[in-house]
Amino acid sequence: MSNASRLVQYVVVNGEIAKTWPKGAVIAQCCHAVSAISHLYSSDVDTIEYFQDLDNMHKVVLEAADASKLHSLSEVLQQNEIKHKLWIEQPENLATCIALKPYKKEDVQKYVKKFKLLS
Repeated sequence: MSNASRLVQYVVVNGEIAKTWPKGAVIAQCCHAVSAISHLYSSDVDTIEYFQDLDNMHKVVLEAADASKLHSLSEVLQQNEIKHKLWIEQPENLATCIALKPYKKEDVQKYVKKFKLLS
């Protein structure tokens, strides 16, 4: 198992938009957040390692009930110094998703385990 294969990137989507917005628009929100966090932490050791094996990236896409749950998660992540990007779509000023930088699963799973897989 390569070192990169033990890294995972979590994305947590606002479940309200997942149920009401067009699928493409929801995917675009996730792409915005993942692009932003990847850029912000491009020199981070785990991010560099994660992108060294592009064909084996591991992402987990989860669902939070609504924007308030995303804000709460963001606060917890911030308090615990977990690097993430809370994507706020403009001009709606709506929290649509959170992307974490790549981490070892065991380092961040406890923060996201209460969320179910996006379906």
